[in-house]
Amino acid sequence: MSIDVITFGCRLNAYESEVIRREADAAGVGDTVVVNTCAVTAEAVRKARQNIRHIKRERPGARIVVTGCAAQTEAATFAAMPEVDRVIGNEEKLDARHWATSEKIAVADIMAVKRMAPRSIDSIEGHVRAFVQVQNGCDHRCTFCIIPYGRGNSRSLPVDEVVAQVRRLVGNGYSEVVLTGVDITGYGGDFAASLRLGALVKRILKDVPDLARLRLSSIDSVEADGDLLDAIANEPRLMPHLHLSLQAGDDLVLKRMKRRHSRAAAISFCNQVRRLRPDMAFGADIIAGFPTESEDMFARSLGLVDACGLTQLHVFPFSPRPGTPAARMPQVDRAVVKDRARRLREKGEAVLRRHLDAEVGARRRVLTESNGIGRTEQFTAVRLAPDTAHGVMLDVTIAGHDGRQLRAA
Repeated sequence: MSIDVITFGCRLNAYESEVIRREADAAGVGDTVVVNTCAVTAEAVRKARQNIRHIKRERPGARIVVTGCAAQTEAATFAAMPEVDRVIGNEEKLDARHWATSEKIAVADIMAVKRMAPRSIDSIEGHVRAFVQVQNGCDHRCTFCIIPYGRGNSRSLPVDEVVAQVRRLVGNGYSEVVLTGVDITGYGGDFAASLRLGALVKRILKDVPDLARLRLSSIDSVEADGDLLDAIANEPRLMPHLHLSLQAGDDLVLKRMKRRHSRAAAISFCNQVRRLRPDMAFGADIIAGFPTESEDMFARSLGLVDACGLTQLHVFPFSPRPGTPAARMPQVDRAVVKDRARRLREKGEAVLRRHLDAEVGARRRVLTESNGIGRTEQFTAVRLAPDTAHGVMLDVTIAGHDGRQLRAA
């Protein structure tokens, strides 16, 4: 009897999949495939549905349980699929009591959840770096985003619980930990005391001296606090790589998205951080073809890549999500959206190549993964010898690259 968990989407889902596996096992669940879904785009939901149909063809006798953000926001849609046995909400999936019941739909009001319960894990299956969930939900309501309706309002894990989880994972052999959540720079906003992400980072590094590397998942630059900037400047174990939630480079588009930063503020943040940490590398999320976006507006998003000195892009063709304000705005023609996404991806390939060029000849410390891949401090992929052991730190000289990955000498 087995429990297989198939994970879509973000690192937060990857972390929660480990909790799901443990809680479902504790409830005595067996011969079940759990599909932990993502709802960030319509394409993510489509892929989940496609995967569910494929699973049923491959394993006709297995029960299929759907959970995650898409299950939370579209419970009835998944429950109506003949392949699906149960639909479990985002909060319920983390509690063995809900895995022990047989109700078809176990999805409660996610907005009613007010606190984040500690749920420790021992490992992350298939990963050499561990994820620690420090926050969940989001208090902001960007006009394009469905995620708050899948995750609820922002709530944070107490700092002592975070430190205990990091210490536990380091004790289990992990040398690198990634702090993850929906809006991690919103960490601590629900606490009475003034404790934000920067203070948490400093506390982890102080209290877990054996942790070799600490990383942050995607951050909102406008929420970066003074302690976080100080840690970036002075804590070498905090890795020099930030993934920014930028979304656009035109001020009117940003306003219509209900983002809280301007183009100038994004550029200023990158310049400030680079002065504090000259080896910092930046990635970013950018949406192509947001409603009302003109060619000139798009050009400013394209230009933001160079203005911020980005090295990696995560490009999203705009996807209208039912129930969000952006879905009701005048839409850009789909062919135009796809073309702009293509142009952004080409720009991303160009800046990555430029970054890789600059790395040739450098000496880098990499954490090795499976299949002969390692990651530098800036999270750049390095091709190693195929038989390289995984989960170890190696010092390598960069000999070249193939346009996508560095190559070790």
